[in-house]
Amino acid sequence: MKMIVTVGNTKGGVGKTTLALNLAVARALAGRDVWLIDGDRQGTAQTAIGVRADGGHQPGIACAAYPDGPTLRSQVLQTSKKYDDIIIDAGGRDSTALRAALVLSDVLVVPFQPRSYDVWALDDIAALVDEARSVRDGLRAVAILNCADPGEASSDNVEAAAAVREVPQFEYLNTPIRRRKAFANAAGQGLSVLEFKPVDKKAAAEIESLVSVLF
Repeated sequence: MKMIVTVGNTKGGVGKTTLALNLAVARALAGRDVWLIDGDRQGTAQTAIGVRADGGHQPGIACAAYPDGPTLRSQVLQTSKKYDDIIIDAGGRDSTALRAALVLSDVLVVPFQPRSYDVWALDDIAALVDEARSVRDGLRAVAILNCADPGEASSDNVEAAAAVREVPQFEYLNTPIRRRKAFANAAGQGLSVLEFKPVDKKAAAEIESLVSVLF
């Protein structure tokens, strides 16, 4: 079954690109033909895939940058049949690309960090979810704690998760991605933590848990 998944938020600095890269690579490692779309004008996902290709890492990931909403929409509609899964890295602000991605997607993954202003900002992306659902039925919107504090019982993690559970537009996934050096080290080479050596088993297990819930 084909899946179109957008990793997006109107709040910047929540780790969208690293998460999108890890999801794309995880699906490719599972034998899926994956297309990663960079819908952010910063172009970080496309840069990471370029570094990956230069390093000769396999599997290769197809990647294109469409920061303009109408272009993103038309290209996905024309090309989506060629791929098993499409991962869209969008957001950091309210953009035409993010709005287009929401209407096209099966699932929206909203990463947020355990900080008050990240939680407050969820109202903005929640409004966009409502707007997308008014024109497209079936959009599943999930929120996940990203760059979470390492401690299992961190009060910041617990309080942020509790606040997000109160936002009706989102399904809170209890699959936190914790703040680990492995994510930054792997992403710097265009890699997922599933393939970066030496493997951080905890980081890899977190991505595997998220993938199993999403797909």
